[in-house]
This record gives sequence, structure tokens and C-alpha cells, in this order.
Amino acid sequence: MRVLVAGGAGYIGAHMVRALLGAGHQVTCLDNLATGHRASLPDGVRLLEVDLLDGPAVTAAVVEAAPEAVMHFSARSLVGESVTEPALYYANNVTGTLHLLGAMRAAGCNRFVFSSTAALFGNPERTPIDETHPVAPINPYGASKQMVEQILAHFDVAYGLRYVALRYFNAAGAAPGGEIGEDHRPESHLIPLVLKTALGQREAITVFGTDYATADGTCVRDYIHVDDLCTAHLLALDHLAGGGDSRRYNLGNGAGFSVREVIDTARTVTGREIPVVEGERRPGDPATLVADSSRITSELGWRPCYPELATIVDHAWQWHRSHPEGYGG
Repeated sequence: MRVLVAGGAGYIGAHMVRALLGAGHQVTCLDNLATGHRASLPDGVRLLEVDLLDGPAVTAAVVEAAPEAVMHFSARSLVGESVTEPALYYANNVTGTLHLLGAMRAAGCNRFVFSSTAALFGNPERTPIDETHPVAPINPYGASKQMVEQILAHFDVAYGLRYVALRYFNAAGAAPGGEIGEDHRPESHLIPLVLKTALGQREAITVFGTDYATADGTCVRDYIHVDDLCTAHLLALDHLAGGGDSRRYNLGNGAGFSVREVIDTARTVTGREIPVVEGERRPGDPATLVADSSRITSELGWRPCYPELATIVDHAWQWHRSHPEGYGG
């Protein structure tokens, strides 16, 4: 199948490009390289350097690529930044997606796999979180993703668009061989920040809040290996290719790990001391976010291959240790 990957030079997108190629699909990448890296793409993959906010350029690129399906990873995703710069998030994540969907209509493509988020659920009423949990985002990032999910539902009814929205919890890890991995500028995710501390690139890792109602007082999160995310996307693509109707799935390991557990695991994996500084809670950080992924397991047969935190951290460590300056090195 011809698949267009929007944001294919980013962290998850680059892993997805390789997974699609491995499954025998033809892949075109669309990315403005604002946060993505050309070096993350395998040789021979066509890159269309286009910004989603340039509607005519997006339409021209998608029509030329003539995809049979589109996967969409091109989103701004920093919660704090979304609070201080909401205009950027509604423009990129909502208007940009509308441009992409309009281009798909012009190209006659009606299969869409969307990178959604657990930020839809805000402060959860219960855990683990399944698809029946109320959607109540507490920041512009989560709200922008909610808007897109609503748009997709309306496009399904009006235009026959079939979509799968995958609501990620915490994507982590790297390709098991260490050839590609996570390189954000600036970095905001816990595991790479901890590993950069292990490498001596940071003096310490800050733990934001130690008085939560959890076993050790620090926030608990559900970490899912990036390759397991890609497997879920491949299954979603197969579902749509087989004529399946639209779906929304929560996607995580179903196991929560605290900030302290992540740091202790990284100490074991790296064999290095990782200094810690305790800080105040950050506004809007729920105590616990853990997914119930039983629906995608029962309906699409998805199961994580790398559910262990130590494996996720080890794969990330292989990447960071061999690429201490990321793709820039």
C-alpha cells in the first residue's frame, strides 16, 4: 500500500517509516523538519519538505504522492508550551490537520491513522483509563487533539473518511538496534532526560513533586515502547485496508511506573549514578495515568512486545550512548 507519513522525520514517525517499509509498504514522508531530522529517514525514502500550514502546498504534495492511506504524526506536543502559546497549537494541530484532510479528499484517499493522546482525559476520574472514560482535557494540547477527533467523526459521516485514532500514553524507547531514537530540541520527556543525566550532559534530574498519592510520592505513568506503538499503527492500517470502520483506541502497557522507579531502573541499566533534585509539583500533572488497552487487544490483536521498563530504558540507552548529540552528532 502507498502510505504517506506526515511527521515521518520525527521521533515516532521515523520509527513508523521503518516499520511500514519492513511490512512491504511504499512510503512517502511529509515533514517541514522544524523538529524532525532528515538523518532519521532510511536511504531512498522520499521526503516532501512541506509545512502543514501551507494549505496549497500540502494539497499539491498529497495529490502528487497519491497515497492509499495517511498516518499523521505532525503535531506540537509540549503541554507547557501549549498553555503559554495556545495559538501555535490550535494552528498547527487543528488547522494543519484540516489542510491534510482536505488534501486527502483532493487525492481521493479515505484511510487515516491519527496520533492522538492521553492528554484528552485531563485529571482522570479512574485508572486504568479505558475508552469509556470522560474526555476532559485541561490544556490546549489535549484540547487540540480532542478537536481533531471530533473533526474526524464529522468527516466520517459527511465524506466517508475512515480513521483510527490511537491515544498514546508515554511513548518511550528506541529502535532495538540503536540506529534511530529520540532527539527533541529541547528535550522534555523523562527517560531521555534521565539518560542525558547519566551521560553527564545534565547535572541532575529534577523530580517535580514528591507528595502525590502514589506508593513513593512521585507521579506514575504508563510507558509504551515506540516499536509497540508502530505495531499498533500497522494493525490499524490493516483494519482500514480490510474495510473496517472508524475506531478510537487507548494505547499503553497497562502498567504504571513512578518517576523514582524510572530513575532507579536507569541507574541499573546504565550502571551510573544519576543525581536527583526534588522540585515542586507542576500545575496540571495528574498523580497517575495508566491505560486500559484491552479494546485494541481484543479487536485488533495488539500486544506489546517490550512491556518491561528495563527493556524500554535499555533500548533508549543504546541510542543515547551511541548518539550523545542526537542526529546532530
